[in-house]
Amino acid sequence: MNDIVQCTHHGNIAAVSLNRPDAGNSLSIAMLERLSATLAELEAGKDTKVIILKSHGKIFCAGHDLKELTSARKQPDNGQAFFTETLDKCAQLMQQIVHHPLPIIASVQGIATAAGCQLVASCDLAVASHSASFATPGVHIGLFCSTPMVALSRNVAPKHAMEMLLTGEMISAEQALAWGLVNHAVDDSALEHETMLLAQKIASKPASTVAIGKTAFYRQAELSLKDAYEYASEVMVQNMMNKDAEEGISAFIEKREAKWYS
Repeated sequence: MNDIVQCTHHGNIAAVSLNRPDAGNSLSIAMLERLSATLAELEAGKDTKVIILKSHGKIFCAGHDLKELTSARKQPDNGQAFFTETLDKCAQLMQQIVHHPLPIIASVQGIATAAGCQLVASCDLAVASHSASFATPGVHIGLFCSTPMVALSRNVAPKHAMEMLLTGEMISAEQALAWGLVNHAVDDSALEHETMLLAQKIASKPASTVAIGKTAFYRQAELSLKDAYEYASEVMVQNMMNKDAEEGISAFIEKREAKWYS
């Protein structure tokens, strides 16, 4: 139970928990590597259909481990190589989440700041407790949250993102909901239940269809309107050839329960 990233299974739903509560669940090099490895293991398996990303303690994730980064300044290059390695690993993890075939839901029970806010924004969905709060506070310490900006600006409107980035101020779960950073804001006592309920709804759908849809969602968003429609049309044709689609359409026509293959 001392692993910095823990994974428990609830049927076809995996709960991946950050477990450095004494360090604010900050993203040290070891945390980044272990979380990436855990996600890779779940991708390689065949039993999991949805992943919930959560954490232990009062803080969801305080961002990068500033003590670890500061310690690297003792190196001859003043830490530049270590800073580069840390940010590269973080960027790879965030892209791994986006490109992962399984839907990933962030379950946020506390503060999510800087790279922690980036982590929430990178997940496909997010459920936050009313006591959760979010910020990209780098400007307070002379370090603009440039990498968290990438995920944040793809979730909320530009002026909302700029307000968070330029002021560094915390926003509440309710504000995060209004701005589109999270899908639901719920009572603290209901967070686990509501997140699991959402995961179960998704897990009840055919895994092949969900994987096709997640991939297509992110890819088309980077294309021009014309190219997006051409790509999406190709995806739908391929999807129609899938046996889950054939079964689902037949079940709908025949007014019966579908029996998914995946």
